[in-house]
Formats: sequence, structure tokens, C-alpha cells
Amino acid sequence: NAMDQAGRDRRNGGVYFGQLLGMADNITFTLGLCGYSAFKYLPYGKVQEVLPYLIRRAQENSGLMAGAVHERRVIANEIKRRLFNRGSGQ
Repeated sequence: NAMDQAGRDRRNGGVYFGQLLGMADNITFTLGLCGYSAFKYLPYGKVQEVLPYLIRRAQENSGLMAGAVHERRVIANEIKRRLFNRGSGQ
């Protein structure tokens, strides 16, 4: 990948991935599993101050809503794995 080619360390290479809390959690989880630094952020403040920001994020990420079906499937599969694969040592 580009970071490896540039000689950047995944944890300490100065590249961090940030996502709004509740958005594409499966991507954050995968980044963490692959050794990248990822964080979630939560905007806070008065509703009239925060709402315009959240509306912009929703408009910019409207294409991600199509991925909600995929994310729901990923979560369901993980729940099944955790419930039914108890004896596999995972």
C-alpha cells in the first residue's frame, strides 16, 4: 500500500484516520486490525451550532448510506460468529 511504499510506519508514521462516531464502524475496525491509528470523534455543543455540521457530513456521506445494508450484514455475521463459534478458541 501507499504508506508501506513511502516507508511510513502504520502506528507512528504521522497518518491517522478519523471518523464521525457511528459512521462506517466496520472500516474503523478494519483499519485498527491492520495496525493503523484510527479514532472516532463526536462533535458537541449547542444543537444550533452542531446541527449544521452534522447536516453537511450527512450530505457529503449520503453515498455511504447505501453501505448501511452491507454494514448491517457485517454486524449480523459478527454476532453469529461470536454466539456460535465459542468453542473455536476465538
